[in-house]
Amino acid sequence: MVTGRKVAETPTTVRYEFGFDEEFDRVLTIDKETWDVKPEDGRVDAAVGAIVSKIKGAWRERGEFPPGAIFAS
Repeated sequence: MVTGRKVAETPTTVRYEFGFDEEFDRVLTIDKETWDVKPEDGRVDAAVGAIVSKIKGAWRERGEFPPGAIFAS
């Protein structure tokens, strides 16, 4: 399970802490206009893809970035 929580939002970006099993040990930044995703540690892996997919799905439904997201397979 990958869990993320929003920690900051500006007019141009949003930042989430995320990790496996609610261990928020990684951070990623999403550009609101381009959806360019930048993990702070530089690793773009399955965990990043999973949590960004959930964030984007919630954004499409609500029109805003969610306070958190969970991906469980």
